[in-house]
Formats: sequence, structure tokens, C-alpha cells
Amino acid sequence: MKKTVVIGASTNLDRYSNLVIHRLRAKGYPVVAIGNRTGTIADVDIITEKESMEDVHTVSLYLGAKRQPEYYDYVVSLNPERVIFNPGTENPEFYDILLKNNIKVDVACSLVLLASNQY
Repeated sequence: MKKTVVIGASTNLDRYSNLVIHRLRAKGYPVVAIGNRTGTIADVDIITEKESMEDVHTVSLYLGAKRQPEYYDYVVSLNPERVIFNPGTENPEFYDILLKNNIKVDVACSLVLLASNQY
């Protein structure tokens, strides 16, 4: 199974990125968590570096548009099938970059997609 990369991961239990990682792992999805600080969510260690990786199906964003430009090239380099822009992360500039690279843009909530079996 291809993995999901969660960008904007936080050990703060009140953050949606934290909750989505717990839900993804509960459903058996492999997850890579990228955040500003190291830590662990469920059984997933948070990394702080933009590591190269293969077999990425989905990137789930939890970063506001102002913080996304430093991730543009990195996300494209992962060659995911789709990028989910969760509420508060909408960014038409990034949509255009992804679409030009044949990466699907999904403006949705990962938690809702998981809860409704549409993930």
C-alpha cells in the first residue's frame, strides 16, 4: 500500500493533523509525518527534514498558504497521486503547480474522507 505524507504534523492532540494521523494508522494506512518539531503520533515519528521517498499516494496538507511555498518543489518531487488541501490550506497558486505536474488537487477534509470511506 502506498503511503500518505502529512505535512504540518503536530504532537498537539487538539490539532487536526494529529487526529488524522491516528485515524490513518487505525485504518492501516502507512504514514510519514513531517512537522516543525520531532515527536511521535500514534506509532509514527515526526521528521523535520524533507526526505526523498517513493510510493507516495497522498500528501495531506496542514499548512497555511503562506507557509507552503517552501514545500512546492518537495511535494512535486514526491510525485503523489493527489494532494489534499484541508480546510484553511487553500492555495490556487499551488493548485496550478500541481495540476501542471499531473497531480490531482483535492480541496477537502482528510478526516471527512476517512469517516465516509472516500479516502
